[in-house]
Amino acid sequence: MIDLSNVSWKYPHAEHYTLTNVDLHINAGECVVVCGASGSGKSTLLRLINGLVPHFYDEGDLRGRVTVEGVVTSQADLEAIGRRTGTVQQHPRRQFFTNTVSEELAFAMENFALPVPQIAEQVNADLQILGQNMDVSVPLTSLSGGQQQQVALASSTAHRPRILLLDEPSSNLSTEAIAALRATLERHRAAGMTIVIAEHRLSYLNGLVDRVVIMDSGEISAIWDAERFAATDDAELESLGLRGEVCAAQLATWPAAGLSIADACDVCDVPEGALELRNIECRAGRRTIVAIDRLTLPRATVTALRGSNGAGKSTLARVIAGLRRARGEVRLDGRKLTRGARQRASALVMQDVQRQLFTDTVEAEIELAGRDAARTVAVADLLQAFDLSKLTGRHPLSLSGGEQQRLVIAGSRLAGRPIVIFDEPSSGVDRRHLESIAAHIRSVAADGAVVILISHDEDLLARAADQQITLRALHQGGQPAEERASTAVSSGAHVAL
Repeated sequence: MIDLSNVSWKYPHAEHYTLTNVDLHINAGECVVVCGASGSGKSTLLRLINGLVPHFYDEGDLRGRVTVEGVVTSQADLEAIGRRTGTVQQHPRRQFFTNTVSEELAFAMENFALPVPQIAEQVNADLQILGQNMDVSVPLTSLSGGQQQQVALASSTAHRPRILLLDEPSSNLSTEAIAALRATLERHRAAGMTIVIAEHRLSYLNGLVDRVVIMDSGEISAIWDAERFAATDDAELESLGLRGEVCAAQLATWPAAGLSIADACDVCDVPEGALELRNIECRAGRRTIVAIDRLTLPRATVTALRGSNGAGKSTLARVIAGLRRARGEVRLDGRKLTRGARQRASALVMQDVQRQLFTDTVEAEIELAGRDAARTVAVADLLQAFDLSKLTGRHPLSLSGGEQQRLVIAGSRLAGRPIVIFDEPSSGVDRRHLESIAAHIRSVAADGAVVILISHDEDLLARAADQQITLRALHQGGQPAEERASTAVSSGAHVAL
């Protein structure tokens, strides 16, 4: 089905090969997970299978041979490979070609000239499923990162490929959405589809995958069968830089939600140093997507912002950072902030960090982030802390997803802003670097900033967060939710949504 024979690949202008002498055979109908540290070559291996290497990345050096269903990918055109494969990228927004959910679902089928009745039937079936968890009538750009990932998965399988490739598919998903992802993968596997997943989070894949391929510095260091994977404990996974289950005892130390919104607002005073939101309302057209009566976030504290995909977490972050208009009032240390003032006071690490990379080298990117700040950390120390010292001359867009994530997070430390927001900062990050990111987030809070951590990653939350707030979507499946209420209230934070 899929064969990589002594394959090596070096990207254009790179000093070293990303993959070296890789031999791998994947049988038809197998489910294989590829894991390893950030930058170990997982995404590149997927690009070799779907033909992006060498047809899109066409100036590098490819050695060896890759065949998919007997077709040599370097000699075939992308259409022939595309009919056989569907791909869900780590950041699905990069693979969208249309503006709406229905158009995106139809896009691949239209390109392959499938019959119109078949296209309509498949689109309607997918819309019914997706519509249970999101408003499918809004533009794709209005959906959350997790919702976009669900659309990308549906659109990538709509033309019924025999091979499905997924790059970090759980990175932006809530616990409920991960369960739905697994159910979808089980359905495709039962139908005979060959599935290859590049992933750091492995616990949800136990019992689903046939083999685990472990990458290390561009080479395959080990291959486990399903029994070996099932017998692996968290200690062994951590020793390999992989992600296992979150320790329940860690999460149990979080403050429990105990007060109703009304009680909390009556008895809790605003801390002397805090960010305060009052009567915030953000709309998209006629729909209210975020509505907050009162929310207080103290300085020197990491506040975790939680909620299902589409609950409004990233939208709220953009409102706080002054990147999105909203009614209401935002105050810092008792002083009202205009949108412009909030932009100057905030540092935001987005879900798709590639949108925040502007320069030609890693070192220049760090320098740009701290150009207007009174630096408390030396650039060299920061590069060392985030394991970027050997990458200073690399172009930021040539880095792996996890390396790009660490680069933007490192830059946020230099910015020295009083409000720092991290939106899914552990996406594409391995175990070792997860720990350094958690330590960095806590150090930003220790410097006195208001720190907001948006994440579905229980492991990161357990390591970094002091308190949690859970947002509930105002609309479910395009319909207003039954309640305009808050969920968790802890450590004096209040929210009504």
